[in-house]
Amino acid sequence: MAFREDHDVKLPVPNGWYAVAFSRDLIKGAVEPIHYFGEDMVLFRTRSGEARVLDAFCPHLGAHIGEGGRVIGETVRCPFHGWQYDGASGACVKIPYCDTIPKAAKVGTWHTAEKNGMIFVWYHAEKKPPLWDVPELAELDDDDWSEPIHFELIVNAHVQDMHENNNDPVHFQYVHNLATGEPPGEIKYFDDPRHYQIVNHSETVTPVGTFETSLVRDSWGVGMSAVRLEGIPEAGILLYSSTTTIDLQPSKTVSRWVLTASNNMIDFVGDDFLHRLMEGVQQDQRIWSNKVHRANPLFCKGDKYLIEYRKWVKQFYASDPAPVRAVGEG
Repeated sequence: MAFREDHDVKLPVPNGWYAVAFSRDLIKGAVEPIHYFGEDMVLFRTRSGEARVLDAFCPHLGAHIGEGGRVIGETVRCPFHGWQYDGASGACVKIPYCDTIPKAAKVGTWHTAEKNGMIFVWYHAEKKPPLWDVPELAELDDDDWSEPIHFELIVNAHVQDMHENNNDPVHFQYVHNLATGEPPGEIKYFDDPRHYQIVNHSETVTPVGTFETSLVRDSWGVGMSAVRLEGIPEAGILLYSSTTTIDLQPSKTVSRWVLTASNNMIDFVGDDFLHRLMEGVQQDQRIWSNKVHRANPLFCKGDKYLIEYRKWVKQFYASDPAPVRAVGEG
């Protein structure tokens, strides 16, 4: 008998950096209610230009600060009674009708980083401070590369199930109808254990010739990745993404993407590349939305890269989801 609740393991949110907005969508003075990791927050940009994220609910009478709140200098003002909270510390710094501020007048803060055209927050199940930095991608600030194209998708899947596809070469043959499901050419794990890279080599036909190219996929934690096409002289493509948990039950995530290419390539890859990407995600979506997550799956010898991934991903959870079963164990 196959009852979903008997087979599906509910994973928590992995620790790491996650995008909560595109930078371009948050102007100075903007205040937005946001909901990620199953939690309500308020996102705002101070008058000096800093992006800040605080817990949503005012400790006074519980108003959602993101619903009608207003930026005042480096603070955000509650829409209910005007209490002002510092964006950096979360402390209440002003009550307009009272000179004495209660010591407990404070809202929770979230570590933020703004890089690569996205605003990130740090999530850690045990509330530990950031353990690494968001990497900066030089192409996104290079005048020889195109203006980035931004888009996002809502997906009914856990972020780990989505990220795991990188290490599942066989699924490309059956889900995406590619001719072969050969394993990736190379996998490299760096001194920084949170970073790994997969490289595939192939022959690529372009409008300017045929080249031996490499598809280089870098991952930093679960849900942040960059895909580069390299090997075409003085040209290249970069696809950068961050996938963030909205809710866990049921699983719902948002995947934000930034696409750029060298100026001599963008006319050939823009719309067509996005169309293929969207088509591929739609094919994956049917699997993701209906599968169960097996924390201890039955692997075979051909699943080498999936086995490596399951061992690698454990570092991002405060507690071990499950041991990885060796091939051939019952």
